[in-house]
Amino acid sequence: MKIAFFSDIHANMPALEAVLADIDQQKPDFIYCLGDLVGYNVWANEVVETIRSRSIPTLAGNYDEGVGLGSPDCGCAYKTEDDKARGVSSISYTNSIISDQNRRYLKLLPRHICLDFELHAGEKLSLLMVHGSPRKINEYLFEDRPEKSLVRLMEDAGADIMLFGHTHKPYHRKLTSETDGKTRHAINLGSVGKPKDGDIRACYVLLTLDEKSSLTEAGSIQVEFVRVKYDLEKAARAVEESPLPNEFADMLRKAY
Repeated sequence: MKIAFFSDIHANMPALEAVLADIDQQKPDFIYCLGDLVGYNVWANEVVETIRSRSIPTLAGNYDEGVGLGSPDCGCAYKTEDDKARGVSSISYTNSIISDQNRRYLKLLPRHICLDFELHAGEKLSLLMVHGSPRKINEYLFEDRPEKSLVRLMEDAGADIMLFGHTHKPYHRKLTSETDGKTRHAINLGSVGKPKDGDIRACYVLLTLDEKSSLTEAGSIQVEFVRVKYDLEKAARAVEESPLPNEFADMLRKAY
């Protein structure tokens, strides 16, 4: 079984179109979106309507939550006053352009999705999708988080495989639990529309499970990060031609 996951589109329609086209070529059995459809670019409505038209199961990201509630706060942890000012500008702009129907959709998105599988020999596997973490929609799970902390977080949530986004920096960590000896998989999807890992291409994940998949064999669960080129200049110019801060265009061009 092949499953495609993506997250953090942030109103970047050219990136979403390129990712969906690539996913369609892969012919996965299922597709899931882990949130943050809007913010930082001009195509908030178009992105939401594309996701809805394809009936892709989707979580609420912190940005979706803020816009769904009509809030002036996106729940982002900005580090500087300049970052905060740009963030206020972004969510204000998004709140001004989002349609009433799309705002209602964002407001009602679920906060997590859980899939339970039964593997060979009766082995069970629980796959949990969240935007930030199981505890908070806007908690950042960075790659350098201590292993014991991440394992404990997954055990408390009952997750053998956990997929999430929010940091815009993709990674896959295989974690051995001291409790049961199982290998748990923490997978950050990176970002479709606003990468921050120095790679300007959009990112999504393909997860493959088969009859050999097992939590006792770390390599039996296959995780592939797929990077996709898209019309980045179209996305950057759209920012520059809008009321949004031009710095958002520079972030797209440099992936930071």
